[in-house]
Amino acid sequence: MITIKKYPNRRLYDTSKSQYVNLDAIKELVMTHKEFEVVDSKTGENLTKSILLQIITEQESNDHQSVLTQTVLKQLIRFYGSDSQAFMRQYLEQSIAMFLERQDAIQSAMSGLIDNSPLGAFNKIMENNMNLWRQFAVFDPLGGAAKRNPHGPSDNGREDGPEDHKEEH
Repeated sequence: MITIKKYPNRRLYDTSKSQYVNLDAIKELVMTHKEFEVVDSKTGENLTKSILLQIITEQESNDHQSVLTQTVLKQLIRFYGSDSQAFMRQYLEQSIAMFLERQDAIQSAMSGLIDNSPLGAFNKIMENNMNLWRQFAVFDPLGGAAKRNPHGPSDNGREDGPEDHKEEH
């Protein structure tokens, strides 16, 4: 287990790497499923929960990345001090654990829904059509690659061929 020491100057020191770290480094430990604890450098008190709450607070300050809406937060606050507090803690832990276990299946199902939706089918048809047009654009019935006019289309809306540049006498 990695031990992170928190010093009075609020700096965090990763003892496994012998270097100071920030909250982003702690978040990376969480994201990579590494076991760690944050302890007060003087008292040895476990501060892991308060550091994790700091990370959540930073994430929640961005409304676009927020998971906990005001409604959810108000409902959670109502559980503190109630008879249901212990039940709610256990329920949240189990619900999140189950969600994480099923996340791949959920993502696959969502991908399947999108792929099988009318919009997904339309996108596949459009992609196939574009591929056919690309093949058609380079097809030359005489066996060579299609040649394009490097100067673009002529004023008459078709590409200029060698016969369009004959000099008049």
